[in-house]
Amino acid sequence: MEKERGNNIYPVVPRVGVGAITIHQGRILLVKRGTEPSRGLWAIPGGTLKLGETLQECAAREILEETGINIKVGKCLYVFDFFEYDDSGKIKFHFVVVDFAGEYISGQPKGADDAEEARWLKPEELNKLPVSKKTIAALKEIGFIE
Repeated sequence: MEKERGNNIYPVVPRVGVGAITIHQGRILLVKRGTEPSRGLWAIPGGTLKLGETLQECAAREILEETGINIKVGKCLYVFDFFEYDDSGKIKFHFVVVDFAGEYISGQPKGADDAEEARWLKPEELNKLPVSKKTIAALKEIGFIE
């Protein structure tokens, strides 16, 4: 049972996910998820908080690991709960996700770690891609899309 505590799938406690909403020159940095949950969907880059790491440190680390982009982490922009259940009704994933503002510093987007792809996308391009519902909600909340 102790081993399960470090896993994101079928957790024994909720996990903390951290991301950064990084907008540069009118485009947003998104990744195509390469792992569950939401595999194949475009989403705000981020990942799981490590023990002893601050939320801000996690956001900067995850954006660099997944996209190759260096950011300065700003204020908290969006917080949400994410649940996914399996066919038997058991909780497969449970995250509390905290998304910060990310200020672009340097780098070119390239999918890495658990991201298949990373791209800068204009608001109108999002209609043509499978984007996660939570990402759409966050981008509407901050006024990036209508």
